[in-house]
Amino acid sequence: MAKRRPLIGITMGDPSGIGPEICIKALSDKKVYDISRPVIIGDAKVIDKAAGMFGVDIEINQINKPDEGAFVYGKIDVLHMDTIDMSELIFGQVSAASGKAAFLAVKKAIGLAMLDELDATVTGPINKEALNLAGYHFAGHTEIYAHYTNTKEYTMLLAEGNLRVVHVSTHVSLREACDLVKKDRVLSIIVMAEAACRSFGISKPRIGVAGLNPHAGENGLFGSEETDEIIPAVYEARKRGIDASGPIPADTLFSKAKGGMYDIVVAMYHDQGHIPLKLTGFTWDESKNQWEALNGVNITLGLPIIRTSVDHGTAFDIAWSGIAQPKSMLTAIEYAVRMADERRKICKE
Repeated sequence: MAKRRPLIGITMGDPSGIGPEICIKALSDKKVYDISRPVIIGDAKVIDKAAGMFGVDIEINQINKPDEGAFVYGKIDVLHMDTIDMSELIFGQVSAASGKAAFLAVKKAIGLAMLDELDATVTGPINKEALNLAGYHFAGHTEIYAHYTNTKEYTMLLAEGNLRVVHVSTHVSLREACDLVKKDRVLSIIVMAEAACRSFGISKPRIGVAGLNPHAGENGLFGSEETDEIIPAVYEARKRGIDASGPIPADTLFSKAKGGMYDIVVAMYHDQGHIPLKLTGFTWDESKNQWEALNGVNITLGLPIIRTSVDHGTAFDIAWSGIAQPKSMLTAIEYAVRMADERRKICKE
């Protein structure tokens, strides 16, 4: 019997950005259909226009429900939402109309996944300013998903190659981020990190926990957060049977993790985790004055549904120019499939 391919809902992202282009290009890869049943969620008019502009010879199959898809290579199934007037679609600019279209696609995907009509969701890039102009006051995808799934404890995971990072805090000021380094929160993230690795098929996850301060505080010389909050959290995690180590100075921890010593890193704040991931995954070509590669995946942990995403923005500077690369989208789809397969395996046990 052939293995069941998970049904993956892919939101088109902000239609003024590169989302439609990377959706089209990703679903032009036959490997996606070998491992999944992909459905784009968004306005079919936008997807059809993207296919035409970028010379992709592929049929757009407009559907109303996820299970109506054909799921065959050469035909892209689009769960159509009539969300934007094409005369209002402005390429490469912040737009309230595009912000609204992007938001409604995300909300639709969440609702379908909560009803088990999708096995997982993958999100294209959105623009926070456009969202706010449209009247949706969220810091990003993570917060939208948390709100509509009524999730209180959640975090962001970034992955590129064998480097994976989760965060104690993300979209807050640096001052507030320091104040959020508390034992219970750090322990919660360690527990989520371990569960995430298992959902990727890693049976014995090794977790490296970063320090907050230089040299991980140097036994209190450069701050007390390590001794007061992080060490007790690591100790409690180890008591629970989790293979957690730390706190480890961040300036060496990420190199060790990339080299294979740890399966995942717990970062204390947004930039501590994002900078090393984007240093490895993003490549700038000075001769062309453009990004050559935007690799990596963003995953929200703690949700009752699966959400993976590209790890880059709307890239308005290159939007609708035909040069956007779909590698991050392809990686996000692969992670969604892996997580859906592991979840189904656990449910059968």
